[in-house]
Amino acid sequence: MQTYESYDALGLADLIRRKEISPSELLDAALARAEAAQGRTNCFSALFPDLARKQIADGLPDGPFRGVPFVLKDLGAALNGAPLTQGSRLYKDYVADYDATLTARYKKAGLVIFGQTTTPEFGGTTTTESLLFGATRNPWNRDRIAGGSSGGAAAAVAAGVIPIAHASDGGGSIRVPAACCGVFGLKPSRGRMPMGPYRTEGWGGFSINHAVARSVRDSAALLDATHGMETGSRYDAPRPERPYLDEVSRDPGKLRIALWRKAANGTMPDADAEAGLKKTVDLLLSLGHDVEEAAPGIDGPALAATLPAMVGAHMTAGLDLYAEQRGRPIERDELEAVTWAMMQNARNTKATDLARNEVTIQLAAIAYAQFMQRYDVTLSPTIMRKPEALNVLSLSPPDMGAFARAIASFPAHCAFYNQTGAPAMSVPLHWTDDGLPLGMMFGAAYGGESVLFRLAGQLEKAAPWFDRRPPA
Repeated sequence: MQTYESYDALGLADLIRRKEISPSELLDAALARAEAAQGRTNCFSALFPDLARKQIADGLPDGPFRGVPFVLKDLGAALNGAPLTQGSRLYKDYVADYDATLTARYKKAGLVIFGQTTTPEFGGTTTTESLLFGATRNPWNRDRIAGGSSGGAAAAVAAGVIPIAHASDGGGSIRVPAACCGVFGLKPSRGRMPMGPYRTEGWGGFSINHAVARSVRDSAALLDATHGMETGSRYDAPRPERPYLDEVSRDPGKLRIALWRKAANGTMPDADAEAGLKKTVDLLLSLGHDVEEAAPGIDGPALAATLPAMVGAHMTAGLDLYAEQRGRPIERDELEAVTWAMMQNARNTKATDLARNEVTIQLAAIAYAQFMQRYDVTLSPTIMRKPEALNVLSLSPPDMGAFARAIASFPAHCAFYNQTGAPAMSVPLHWTDDGLPLGMMFGAAYGGESVLFRLAGQLEKAAPWFDRRPPA
């Protein structure tokens, strides 16, 4: 067998099918790498090999990923018997007594779940730093962020612990870590993925589950195995014409691509991000696509204001419910500074303001849908500058003003796709002169994951990244 890191998840599953290695041997390999990566990047909030070994002993389903080691993000995807802290001291002792709907689908696909990856408190920022677990570091440069909120997942994949990991995205939280760590990350369309069993959407529909991965085909195959309505779903994303895995090898044809440079909030790419855009445009042109600079007509400032208001309202509602269940209010020292501030702001927000925010979001979605009648795909930098230094974007920042400016400008294009519900992906197509990844983002119309996978498959062949690894 070649080295463990030379296989993607489907490749590892094929080794098991051919009996060249056992699920237990693969688990041992992943655990050894997890312990090594933890010392360098602090990407795991918990490891639970006994639960994984029990999965194997009980018999694994004959799914597409049978026997492949896997990890969950420590946010939302509960595993019976495992901790689920959500990156918060408030939940540091919580242990789940059920499997999330998504976790059950992962198990049915044959994945062997052995750990959880770090996240900031409630996934509330674009770095993975918390007072509970400390800072998760970028495998490419330990002084830089791994992105957030799925930074632990992206760092673990980039470091070679596993080829694919669960992640979730409420404002860029799959795509930003993918961009920072040099891996592939796709955020599906709203309604595509389960959030249950006790709710069917997160942050009012902004948040959605999927994964970060080394290969495009792994991401597609995992989406095939896990997407679809769940009990109580209010809506369902458009069904794909064929399996997403089939799309990866299909010719995307000549695409009409809108280069969306200036973000809705006015942020422009810096020199590093601009260099990545130019390199990506040149690649797209060489592949026969049409690229022109264009942007949808939206009220950028009004739309930007809806994100903290809507997220804060939903987060606060959840915190209030928890306080009621435990019989005492949440105290200031139980939450991080930004989380506490968002909760106070939410209490001063009127219901009519939230209703107006919903209208603003719907108008943006309509404008984007009309815009995408002229284009197949949009192109922007996933992040507007290279991965940020640690301590700038944390939820307990040394300077709240600097935090506010950084959080608005760093992933400036990302939240738009959460607000409108459209799919988007970060593709590892650029590294800065000092060796840091800076991913490029492509968006499609609502329900348009298929065109994204076709394009991603083409880009992966034209500019392969699978064997590009952090120096250590």
